[in-house]
Amino acid sequence: MKEKILAAYETLAEPYNTLIDHKAHNAYLDRPNTLRLLGDVQGKKVLDAACGPGKYAEILVEKGAQVIGFDQSPRMVELAQARQLPGAEFRVHELEKPFDFLADASLDVVLCALALDYVQDWAPTLQEFYRVLKPGGVLVISCEHPFDKYNYFKSQDYFKTEALSSTWKGFGIPVEVPTYRRSMQDMLMPLIQAGFVLEELLEYQPVEEFKAHDPKGYYEKLMRFPGFMGVRLGVGVKV
Repeated sequence: MKEKILAAYETLAEPYNTLIDHKAHNAYLDRPNTLRLLGDVQGKKVLDAACGPGKYAEILVEKGAQVIGFDQSPRMVELAQARQLPGAEFRVHELEKPFDFLADASLDVVLCALALDYVQDWAPTLQEFYRVLKPGGVLVISCEHPFDKYNYFKSQDYFKTEALSSTWKGFGIPVEVPTYRRSMQDMLMPLIQAGFVLEELLEYQPVEEFKAHDPKGYYEKLMRFPGFMGVRLGVGVKV
């Protein structure tokens, strides 16, 4: 599964980077809502976990943040580095492995956008997120909405975590992309068990600009039924 996910994103890296500024689901659904959850990042040290080609990092640097980004795809990291962002650094690393390049309580914010859907067991990754955040730090994650995935894959058991795959056709070439589907409780409980405090849950709706980049007419559906969701979580006093 991990090798298939990596292969898919190595294949997608170039078209993903080319289209990322205006690809509707990324630019006008995920990013505006996730950035709202992040809030003010001026002067903050931010980890962009699974950074892709560095679009979030670019925005965060523009907003005054210092960014450390990583991704398991070497080509994605190359594309992020090519943005030549002042105050940002990138490396190849996997979400599931310890963040041995980061000290305890060294970050103000961790962002993980549309990436945990590719991780089978969230617990080790969330423990690392918690470890590297300072007291009072913030974790923001976005994911595909569990109800939407349940319907899309026509699953028979909502409560069962499943390894599935779908063919993405929106980046110019069809690519088979593996993913995991899980229940809402199996998304939220690992976050709470890791020590985080839920501050906000947002079921994403598209912004108006989505319409102009929506040839398949998803806007009206996404206004009525969420495709993505995000959460903002806090870190309390560590003992």
